[in-house]
Amino acid sequence: MTNKVNITTDAGADAAMINEAVAARIKRYRAEKKISLDELSRRAGVSKGMLVDIEACRANPSIALLCRLASALGVSVADFVNVATAPPVKVIAEGEIPTLWQGEQGGKARLLAGTSGPDMVELWQWSLNPGEMFTSPGHGEGTTELLFVTEGALTLTVNDGVYLIREGNSAVARTDAPHSYANVGDKIARFTMTVSEKAR
Repeated sequence: MTNKVNITTDAGADAAMINEAVAARIKRYRAEKKISLDELSRRAGVSKGMLVDIEACRANPSIALLCRLASALGVSVADFVNVATAPPVKVIAEGEIPTLWQGEQGGKARLLAGTSGPDMVELWQWSLNPGEMFTSPGHGEGTTELLFVTEGALTLTVNDGVYLIREGNSAVARTDAPHSYANVGDKIARFTMTVSEKAR
């Protein structure tokens, strides 16, 4: 089984587009909130050097790193990649939906849409090929994920608990603890996930 922690975004056009958007928005949010690189480094638990590289488009930040930076800035990951909605409606075209994780066997995670701000909700579409796994160190306290498996079966691990979610089934999970999504079966697993994270 492929076990990757904090896999970076896909190489190519998506990654370049995402890196440019993230760099510009981190700079903008830091300026708006009058937060120095040193302060953001402290709040997010990220080295100042890494922040400099991200703002200069020399780094390809992982999903986990984007989550920490968003939390430290009081925004959502969706704000960074410009799929956050502003009422009443924002339609996001297929070509504007970013892929933020690419597995070694071709699986992927796409951030379909999300709300702005620190109390955020995100809608994700995942596919995991047989043997793929994505591992997360956990999100902010009180984060909840809603999952619905549309094809195959998903193995969800939260702390030491292991849960098999079969096609057509759904689950609610607190994901402020270490967790992972894995496909231990022999066919593709597809699932839709909603993440709800409240400001601390």
